[in-house]
Amino acid sequence: MQVKRVGIVGSGTMGSGVAELAVTHGFEAILRSRSQSGADSAMEDVRRSLERRVKKGKLTEDERDSTLERLRVTTSLDELGSCDLVIESVVEDLETKKALFAELDKVCSPEAILTTNTSTLAVVELAMATQRPEQVCGLHFFNPAPLMSLVELVRPLTVSDQTLVTARRFAEACGKSVVETRDEAGFVVNALLFPYLNNAVRLLEAGVATAEDIDRAMCGGCNFPMGPLALLDLVGIDVSVAILEALHADRNDANFAPVPRLREMVAAGQLGRKTGKGFFEYGS
Repeated sequence: MQVKRVGIVGSGTMGSGVAELAVTHGFEAILRSRSQSGADSAMEDVRRSLERRVKKGKLTEDERDSTLERLRVTTSLDELGSCDLVIESVVEDLETKKALFAELDKVCSPEAILTTNTSTLAVVELAMATQRPEQVCGLHFFNPAPLMSLVELVRPLTVSDQTLVTARRFAEACGKSVVETRDEAGFVVNALLFPYLNNAVRLLEAGVATAEDIDRAMCGGCNFPMGPLALLDLVGIDVSVAILEALHADRNDANFAPVPRLREMVAAGQLGRKTGKGFFEYGS
């Protein structure tokens, strides 16, 4: 199967990033948001991102305009009926995603492949919410999607080899390096990353070092581009807690149990960059 038109469900940071990625690599894309304001905001995010590339000399004005012409936004799920491949990128909640996949199964063509951008949830449960489980897999992009080179291709028990081949070809056509992984909570990256992030907060709670020094130590000592606490702020403290809870429920390993400081920050609304305050403070 050849993918020409891609549907994206979800107009947040990941949704708009994946939409930008698709259209800049020649695909047509339809991005669906629950609200018109969300749809308009996603389109504007892509427009601003492309404009920055024009200013840096990485894109011509004509290329910017033709790229934007390949993107359409909508509030109607029915408009995804013409898509060859759909990428779900909504809230990380299993029941919400299962209900969405059941709807997508009804509106999309019988040949369409349905994929999820989940970072922790069981893909097989989403597949079984449809009548086409052999055409459902995971495509886990990383933030920011246009820049990060990796995609995790997640193989649930129910998927066909042909579906995986098509999904892989799409990701590779978007310039991504693809790692295939079993459908197990956290896949590869988050299964390794989040215990590290969690333990960084544990060190902070224990008073081993300041937030600044913990991050400086990991950047300088391990050559990481960003410290663990700054990364938690970028991901979002609420999102990080949700991921840790899902991993802990699946693995029953204390390393995945969110440390109290993270839960306190969520309760206080200190969610990181998106609220202006997390482990560090951020200007508007």
